[in-house]
Amino acid sequence: MAADTGRTADRGRTADTGRATDPRGLVMLAFDGPTVPDELRARLAEAPAAGVTLFRHGNVRDPGQVRALTDELQAAAARPGAAVASFSPLLVAADQEGGQLVALGDETTQFAGAMALGAAGDRDLAERVGRATGLELRAMGVTVNYAPVCDLATNPGNPGLGIRSFGDDPVAAGALAGAYVRGLRSAGVAATVKHFPGKGEMGLDTHHALGAVASSRERFQDVELAPFRATLADGADLVMTGHFATPGLTGDASLPATLSRAVLTDLLRGELGFGGLVISDALDMGALAQDERQIVDVIAAVRAGVDLLLTTQDVVARHRIEAALVHAAARGVLEPDALGRSAARLDALRRWLAGFDQPDLDVVACAEHRALARALAERSIALIRDDAGLIPLRAAGAAERRIAVFQPRPRDVTPADTTSTQGPGLAAALRAHLPHVDEFVTNRPSDAEIAALRERAAGYDLLVVGTDSAPFDPEGAALARALVAIGVPTVTVALRTPWDLPEYAAAATHVCSFGVLPPTLEALAAALVGRIPFRGRLPVAGPGA
Repeated sequence: MAADTGRTADRGRTADTGRATDPRGLVMLAFDGPTVPDELRARLAEAPAAGVTLFRHGNVRDPGQVRALTDELQAAAARPGAAVASFSPLLVAADQEGGQLVALGDETTQFAGAMALGAAGDRDLAERVGRATGLELRAMGVTVNYAPVCDLATNPGNPGLGIRSFGDDPVAAGALAGAYVRGLRSAGVAATVKHFPGKGEMGLDTHHALGAVASSRERFQDVELAPFRATLADGADLVMTGHFATPGLTGDASLPATLSRAVLTDLLRGELGFGGLVISDALDMGALAQDERQIVDVIAAVRAGVDLLLTTQDVVARHRIEAALVHAAARGVLEPDALGRSAARLDALRRWLAGFDQPDLDVVACAEHRALARALAERSIALIRDDAGLIPLRAAGAAERRIAVFQPRPRDVTPADTTSTQGPGLAAALRAHLPHVDEFVTNRPSDAEIAALRERAAGYDLLVVGTDSAPFDPEGAALARALVAIGVPTVTVALRTPWDLPEYAAAATHVCSFGVLPPTLEALAAALVGRIPFRGRLPVAGPGA
């Protein structure tokens, strides 16, 4: 395994900036399909590329297929006669955050996400999870993880964040994110901290529209930037920009941070001293122009200080972006020295990545990693209150009680979400401990459906009512309120974000699980019946008050 060279100092070198640099070499490509399509092969033979991003729904079937795909990609980039043979190896990236965003599928170890780590509050655990995640990525040929998220969970109304955040405390979140970075890097995987300079205060999802973080410069320095400083100190390799305005830093409420030189060059490189690669968030997001005006945004991003451009599977858009880059470079709109510095940073990262061996594929979901996933889940489940004294559920007479479990069908709250790939597993998890458990799976129930479910629930001895991001699911919140009001002993469970309880404040016994992956639901059931203690804490303020 390589020594930890090629970090900030190496990646800031500019000695090689005199060479001609094809700006297409700074593009992260993407495509649809489990194998390399002919169009992408032709593209890799024609010009350099920084790498490829893999997406779950477009590219992933199972770990063996992913490893074969990444081998195929590297061979396509370096095949004899290709113009880009010297540019290999490609970076291969994915969003393997854990929790609500698992880009590489269900056959990888199902680690609960950042907020579960925040609930556990253990830096050593975060580093171990980061390393295990990195080993699995590297075994599949993935060398860049678009993680960890450094945005702070300070606004419950932020639909694009949720449990992707470690919590709302800048120091605690920074310590956990930094530990996760160390873990990834120890396995030879580059860590990407996002979304700079911090979008926790956003009130909308930048996948759909441009919004602004209204924080002052002083607030950014004291709060939003703190986790980024910590992760840069721990060796983060890439920083992903955010497509949101930061008028407190730029004076412009309509300029995304991705396009701002004040944010990316003056602040990130100048004040924070970052020497690694700056990568844009995905260029297909609604916060940026998605027609011919996208050309201007892409050129503005590179001039602002972006090194790598993250494209998605839209081939027409990618052709437009690459043609604009080539034309801008030919017209002198893109500075050759700046392009050379970006290329030098990319080469330095590739050299560092090349110093690590590829683990065997059997490390993916190995027994050690599955045990670690269970440990994280068991450390994170939080009991917020039990005023009704219902916990543990295995009290006297529990074997005879009829229990109704209500759970919304798992759904994606944001495009950066794979929750919908999971089945509704809460009732099944409880049946491993209790004999008489019936399941009711809901999907945005109507008023009539809520009335019918309320009537059926009245015939049970105990209700377990799960909710999923209730502030963004008014029908689910209405059902929870109706069930709590019946008077049957009820345990409510926030299955994702911890801000559900105010939506049904009358609930007397309330638990947070921070996700619905199988290890999490198994730990939740074990805690509810008293097999394990509740050890998690709320990593955000407010919802348990």
